[in-house]
Amino acid sequence: MLGMFFLTQLIGLLVIHLYAPIITQSIDEQGNLINITSYNLPYGVNPPEDSSPKSSLFSILIAIAIAVFLILFLMKIRAEIFLRIWFLVVVFLALSISINAFLISFSNSSIIALIIALPLALLKIFRRSFVIHNLTELLIYPGIAAIFVPLLNVWTSVLLMLFLSVYDMYAVWKVGFMQKMAKYQMEKVKVFPGFFVPYLDKKAKKQIEKLKSSKSKKPIKLSIAILGGGDVVFPLILAGAVFNSLGFMQALIIILGATAALGFLFYISKKGKAYPAMPFITIGVLFALGIIYFI
Repeated sequence: MLGMFFLTQLIGLLVIHLYAPIITQSIDEQGNLINITSYNLPYGVNPPEDSSPKSSLFSILIAIAIAVFLILFLMKIRAEIFLRIWFLVVVFLALSISINAFLISFSNSSIIALIIALPLALLKIFRRSFVIHNLTELLIYPGIAAIFVPLLNVWTSVLLMLFLSVYDMYAVWKVGFMQKMAKYQMEKVKVFPGFFVPYLDKKAKKQIEKLKSSKSKKPIKLSIAILGGGDVVFPLILAGAVFNSLGFMQALIIILGATAALGFLFYISKKGKAYPAMPFITIGVLFALGIIYFI
């Protein structure tokens, strides 16, 4: 789980680098030298010209709130088919953006990326496979981060993580909403946005040994460790903002801070208990930012 988190952050930095904005200089009608920033994101997801990091942060927070309430409503009316289609569209777009980054030097790269991404998205949504699920996750969050990084700067990204940390603690420890949503997505929608790793406890191992000897095909219930997609993508957005403003080594320090904090959470966590990962990761990236700016 920790390895997949770290690898996703590195892939994300590469995708963000490949979509790095191009800055050119021009002279306006008054003779002033101005910088013109142009983006090369595909499928019309370039940031609006008049957006600012503060306004983008506000818009993102509103969008997250609307998405949460919409998911709650769809869960209540049991709209599993609609949710699967929603996930399919998001996965398809995110995969296409990531794949296009690696093909951007070829002509018609955006079309080729769509052709490659479509079967991967269909397999992920409609065929449950541990390998396919986690492999596609490695490319989904870099694609999502590539959309949001141009909208934010370092400090608005930090504020976003702080807001989400408070929400995560409330949703996990106070009302248990995140656990219910994850269970609903995995059991009813049969799609989970995030990494999951099944592991064998002593009881499951004994059951496997018995089944081997009896040659039975009886299913075995396995324990699963999960890490939500938000816990992966939001530190990546911050790392991307740091990468664009300060450089690769500084962004790598952010990633190492997030990974170390997540590793600490895994170390102290107890089986069967749910933990909000975002506040731990946020503390890790804040410590990393302290290293960057003050040491």
